[in-house]
Amino acid sequence: MNKTLMKKLFAFLIALSLLPAQTWAAGYTGTKYPIVLVHGLFGFDNIGPVEYFYGIPAALRADGSQVFVTQVSAANSTEVRGEQLLAEVQSILAVTGASKVNLIGHSHGGPTTRYVASVRPDLVASVTSIGGVNKGSKFADFLLGVAPVGSYSNAVVVSLSNGLAKLISFLSGQPKLPQNALNAAQSLSTAGSLKFNVAHPEGIPTSACGEGAYNVHGVAYYSWSGAKQTTNFFDVSDPVLALTSLAFNGEKNDGLVGSCSSHLGQVIRDDYGMNHLDEVNQVIGLVNIFETNPVTIYRQQANRLKNSGL
Repeated sequence: MNKTLMKKLFAFLIALSLLPAQTWAAGYTGTKYPIVLVHGLFGFDNIGPVEYFYGIPAALRADGSQVFVTQVSAANSTEVRGEQLLAEVQSILAVTGASKVNLIGHSHGGPTTRYVASVRPDLVASVTSIGGVNKGSKFADFLLGVAPVGSYSNAVVVSLSNGLAKLISFLSGQPKLPQNALNAAQSLSTAGSLKFNVAHPEGIPTSACGEGAYNVHGVAYYSWSGAKQTTNFFDVSDPVLALTSLAFNGEKNDGLVGSCSSHLGQVIRDDYGMNHLDEVNQVIGLVNIFETNPVTIYRQQANRLKNSGL
């Protein structure tokens, strides 16, 4: 290759590297309808500079999305949280003038978004469940087993959990949201989830570990989840999730939710090298460096929604 051609190629590569990243992805996440992010158990929108969906809203907005981060009760039943989310969705639609929203929920946010899509499908374009407790969590079953309702141990655990939920809501600026940790645990149990699914079956697989209907009443359903508990040596939450994963007796899980339980509608993947907190880029971005970054997966899902006209 002659020197002139080499120089031109080198100059081209330098110019390419200096281009702003956004020009490569302009409009990549530009969905037709606003994206609404919904937190899980003991979740929040943000506490000071720390977001629940860490770094994700900004990444989506940078490439064209209109993004709203909601806050519902940190700990309560799916139905209570669902009604709170429905009120927020209606406010978002009033502010934006949009006719529908794309709901993305993590953990307990999965069934919470499903509730809204079930009772008001006319307001929802899609539901994406991330590590969603769609068929119950064996860890919730374990907690209710060792601290059964009516026992002293249950009263202590519920009291402490309610205190934590109230503190989280206070720190995130919503101290008046009602908290009920016992109702949350019962909603997240296998029995509670199955009862919920009878009333709100949209997108739920009929087989043990299959896919559900991709589209029900005009709402598109998607899901993805991780299947690894320890992913980053510096993440203090990893040992905790390694411990909670013991409740699953070897079943594939992300530390708090079984992979098959996370399935809803079109299953994108259920085996990312992520644990339950990695799925929202926590703790503060300390995730598996050998796996696709979770922020990228959110961007890919927004692009998938865009390409589907949603």
